[in-house]
Amino acid sequence: MGDLWRSQEMQLVQLVIPAEAAHDTVEKLGYVGKVQFKDLNKDKSAFQRTYANQVKRCDEMQRKLRFLLEEMGKADIVNVENKNADLQQAIASSRMLTGSGYEKSYDLDELEVNLDELEQDLCDISAAMTKLERSKSELVEFQLVLDRAGSFFDTARRRANLETGTASASVGDEASLMEAPLIDGNQYTSSMQNVTSPSNVNMRLGFIAGLIPQVKIASFERILFRAMRGNMFLRHQEVGLVMDPAQCEKVNKSVFVIFFSGERSRTKILKICDAFSANRYPLPEEPNKQASMRSEVNTRLRELSATVDASSDQKRTLLLRIHHDWDSWMALVKREKMIYHSLNKFNIDVTSKCLVAQGWIPTRAREEIIQALKEACAESNAPVNTVFHQVYTSESPPTYFESSKVITAFQSVVDAYGIARYREMNPTVFTIVTFPFLFAIMFGDVGHGLLMLMFALYMVLSEKKMENKVKNDMVEMAFGGRYLILLMSIFSIYTGLLYNEVFSIPATFFGPTKWVWSDSKEIYTMPDGAAPYAFGVDPIWHGTKTELTYLNSMKMKMSIVMGVIQMLLGITVSLWNFLEKPTGPQSVERDTLSIYFEFIPRFLFLMCTFGYLAFLIVIKWVSASKADLYLLMINMFLSPGTSDCGKDCEVSDPLYGLGPLAAFLVLIAFACVPVMLFVKPMILKKRHEKKTGGQEYGVLSDEDQDEGLLNLEGGMSGEGDGHHEEFDFGETMVHQMIHTIEFVLGAVSNTASYLRLWALSLAHSQLSAVFYEKCFVAALETGSAIAIVIG
Repeated sequence: MGDLWRSQEMQLVQLVIPAEAAHDTVEKLGYVGKVQFKDLNKDKSAFQRTYANQVKRCDEMQRKLRFLLEEMGKADIVNVENKNADLQQAIASSRMLTGSGYEKSYDLDELEVNLDELEQDLCDISAAMTKLERSKSELVEFQLVLDRAGSFFDTARRRANLETGTASASVGDEASLMEAPLIDGNQYTSSMQNVTSPSNVNMRLGFIAGLIPQVKIASFERILFRAMRGNMFLRHQEVGLVMDPAQCEKVNKSVFVIFFSGERSRTKILKICDAFSANRYPLPEEPNKQASMRSEVNTRLRELSATVDASSDQKRTLLLRIHHDWDSWMALVKREKMIYHSLNKFNIDVTSKCLVAQGWIPTRAREEIIQALKEACAESNAPVNTVFHQVYTSESPPTYFESSKVITAFQSVVDAYGIARYREMNPTVFTIVTFPFLFAIMFGDVGHGLLMLMFALYMVLSEKKMENKVKNDMVEMAFGGRYLILLMSIFSIYTGLLYNEVFSIPATFFGPTKWVWSDSKEIYTMPDGAAPYAFGVDPIWHGTKTELTYLNSMKMKMSIVMGVIQMLLGITVSLWNFLEKPTGPQSVERDTLSIYFEFIPRFLFLMCTFGYLAFLIVIKWVSASKADLYLLMINMFLSPGTSDCGKDCEVSDPLYGLGPLAAFLVLIAFACVPVMLFVKPMILKKRHEKKTGGQEYGVLSDEDQDEGLLNLEGGMSGEGDGHHEEFDFGETMVHQMIHTIEFVLGAVSNTASYLRLWALSLAHSQLSAVFYEKCFVAALETGSAIAIVIG
């Protein structure tokens, strides 16, 4: 708990690392995980840094690995969305202990060559498969044209053969016109030829066959009719979903055959087909040639299918081999990229062939870090060891808490609102209790708490198994806060005992009520000598007409008292921060100015306003006073000095006659506001003027001049130490004004916000009661076993 109470002490260290051991040193320190490097190259862009090419190299390898992952996802080998959990596990297991330290499973250069080969092989296979799939799709479409378009000719020939021995069809018969053969050989075309051609020479019709998307067929037919002025005939038939060779996806298509006459008509039709992305295929006119071509297409389809299946098996085998090592490869690349990002923060001394780094480390981890530096130099066979020494500075260090898996969820809740400054009090210590308890006030029920407790215990007891399982976002969030849910359930059971409710049903865990019914008075009375209920709310209140009035009053007042206590706790924490305010990594001072003119006025303001209200609530509970607290608080601000406490409040009431006290408290509260607002900035201004002798700029001391010269010469101080901060009275005044207004308004709004505890507790209780009466009781009244189980 000592480590959690305040952040750990930090120190700024400087490392002079041999160039040969730089990579291994950063890797070792990364495994330790207790060094935060400072960026000593802030004036350089990302492309100007020493290891920019290595970072680009890692980015390119990550791109290739992502490409391989996408291909594995397309082949249904892995679930891309859940791959992150496997990757995190691979990163965690990438640190493998051996007798001498850590062992690398792969070399980055070998991995880069391997990834290049795998990407090239996969691209070649994919390109070949795409080409084969396109050829197969074309053959499938050609087969459909041979089957469906060929049937148009077969139907026409059969019709012509049937009509050869019968009477010639009438020219004006529309049905005969549509079913007549479209090539020469029937009496209709002969009669037409006799009309249009004086020489009675048979004219052969040309035709074009192919496939077109079904959604375009109407526009296609309309454009053909207009372009050809009606001198064409179109037959089409829908064939369903077909793999399109150009788009490589299934499209609903139709087979079409266009009959025309003349070469100019052919040219027009070909241009229209190209404009509508219609695929054309050669279709022989003779039935024997169609059968021969159909047989040839079927043979080629079988060969192509076998080739595609073999290529698919080869690609899947390659992807399965990649899947086996993908997590380890990505973990290695990510680790190397982070190492080079860290190395880019170092200064390079070309003459000495070494790198200079600065970073913050916990004081207690000093020996562990020194040992890691020695191991890195030994493993890399560096001629000299890394030089390690501490840099003394007044710069504010980073905040570091070493938390456990139990505390992590609570620390995350606090960090979501803000991270404590260096060596400040950590609110997580109090949040461990206050957060679950405030939740329990809203969710107080023994039955519901037990259900939550079983859920939390399951996750806690099976955490080792669940850590390695793939979880969605909701389960991951619940699993991360399992210990938080555990404490919330325990506190919910406790407040449920206070409320004496089990699934909104009144409980008598601590015996029956002491109230008895009086027939003469027709009310419940307490016998003489009987003690109140042993623990919590008396169950006699449940189900009565005054239940809501009584419980609402109790929970509302309890919420205000709890809120005032927590706000006072927050102000008290600020006192501890002022008593030991850090001025550097290892130095602290007592901020008496903030204690006298921030802590004390804030404490008095809150105690004289809402602390007074909480004090009245407690006195009313203890003394059974009949005073109206609403009226007391209204008179406190609008009519100071008024002693009236309500129409039922007598002179003998403990809360009668508090008007002068309330007026005095209001006066103190109002007096605290200008103290918080003006006093501290004015004192800081006087101190600054005294320090600089009333001048805007003071004379530098010899120490300051030497320090400035070192910074100009490019010394290894990294960032400024921050000894002398510029003082701006206007900025200080605005800052103090913001904090004062925020505190005063926050005291009001936060107190009102704590009433949500009462509101949500009421909502939870009433909703539980409604579900109990309308679902469970109604199901019991039906007598149906199914309804009882569902209810």
